[in-house]
Amino acid sequence: MHPLPDLFRLTPPAPLSPHTLPALRARYGPRYRWLLLLSVMVGTMASIMSSTIMNVAIPDMSQHFTLGQERAQWVTSGFMAAMTVSMLTTPWLLARYGYRRTYYGCMWLLMLGGVAGGFANDYPLVLAARVAEGLAAGVVQPIPAIIILRAFEPHEQGRPALGPSIGGLLVEGFGWRSIFFMVVPFCLVSLWLASRYVPVTAPGGGAANPQGAALDWRGLLLATLGTLCLLNGLVELQGGTPWVGAGLLLAAALALGVFVWLQRHMLRQMLQRKHHAAQHPSARLQADPLMNLSLFQDRRFAMGSLVAFIYGIALFGSTYLLPVYMQMGLGLSAAFVGTVLLPAGLVLAVTIALVGRLADRQPTHRLVSVGLVLLAASFALMPTLDLREPAQLIPLLMAWAILGRIGLGFILPSLNIGAMRGLESSHIPQGSSVINFLRMLGGSAGVSLCGIVLEWRSAVHGFALDTTAPSPERLVAFNETFFLLAALCALALLAAWRLREAPGA
Repeated sequence: MHPLPDLFRLTPPAPLSPHTLPALRARYGPRYRWLLLLSVMVGTMASIMSSTIMNVAIPDMSQHFTLGQERAQWVTSGFMAAMTVSMLTTPWLLARYGYRRTYYGCMWLLMLGGVAGGFANDYPLVLAARVAEGLAAGVVQPIPAIIILRAFEPHEQGRPALGPSIGGLLVEGFGWRSIFFMVVPFCLVSLWLASRYVPVTAPGGGAANPQGAALDWRGLLLATLGTLCLLNGLVELQGGTPWVGAGLLLAAALALGVFVWLQRHMLRQMLQRKHHAAQHPSARLQADPLMNLSLFQDRRFAMGSLVAFIYGIALFGSTYLLPVYMQMGLGLSAAFVGTVLLPAGLVLAVTIALVGRLADRQPTHRLVSVGLVLLAASFALMPTLDLREPAQLIPLLMAWAILGRIGLGFILPSLNIGAMRGLESSHIPQGSSVINFLRMLGGSAGVSLCGIVLEWRSAVHGFALDTTAPSPERLVAFNETFFLLAALCALALLAAWRLREAPGA
């Protein structure tokens, strides 16, 4: 019999609560790890859907609130900025409050954000609700990877992402408000499952420690400041004042430099405290670094993080761009967008399941590279669509969307495993948090970048996104934006090849 992974080998004696990890494992036996994964995956699915499902509602929301494309885009960008920064807090929250309290708080916040956004009549309240949802989603999304890497073999990974498909059907049938209400039933189910199967203990099976290390508020503030400056700077470069945009991007670079210096300084302090713990017991109350930069000494983790960042730009940029392209470029309805994307989402789910079984037998760099090639090809082939050939339009659109989702299916189960395979077990929560943060940071920039490039190229070709009827000439701006995404995927290939194990490793 295969020995259980390390999450289930750590069994502290005499658990005080029936909801600790050892007590739940004893009650439910070997199937408990699947029950635990199911519990957190329902909430994670809600957070993933909330991050992608809104994109098909942007045109409808723009018309409802009489917004320009630039302002409406902040519904997506604001969510992703909040999600990006909050991911860095996941290891601290799990260590401080344990799985259950952290997960409970996130599900309640996600659900309240959905209800508030669904009933909102003012755009600032809609934006605030999306930011609240983003904060919750950011904390939740690294949790399944932590559980999987501790408790499951690599071939048991996989999570489908059908958000845009469901979103298109909801927008057409019930309007943009239904997008917010969609997360509510998922949150209710996840809260019920969490009350039964999610332990109160922290990663590794130990008890949560509310008196543990403090949160690195300085690092969190710098990360937030840098992310906001980056996103606002990208928007200002195109839609506002160029010198203001350049100043914001400079401020983002400065915040990054100070953040790296602070994290290196705090890492040295943390190592010194651990070395002299007996002489300095109060040092445990000091903050640990928000991002453990020593993780990047592992080459595979460093290269995987770089791939995740570039891949995030292409993935989330295209998640924003594709529904807008189909509605504003091709003139399709929101419901039809969902119908076209649904087969691609189903293919993605199947591909993840199949590739997940290959992840422990095939080299990570090979699987990720194949995925990036297919994803780049799907973007590069979009310009083959021609409004003057309506009989071929929808079949080709579905084919290229499916090709891209097959590429994603090769990347999703492979990248995290390969990047974190060389890390110590105690570093897995930090590693999962960091790599998800960098992926989402790239995604946050990618959404803004695609919006900026699209508006820029549309202006160059003499078209306005929100007024012009679909035409073959108008598609040129979209095609040039798709070429940009294809080039970014090709760039990520250089780092992906470095994910291979060093000779003799």
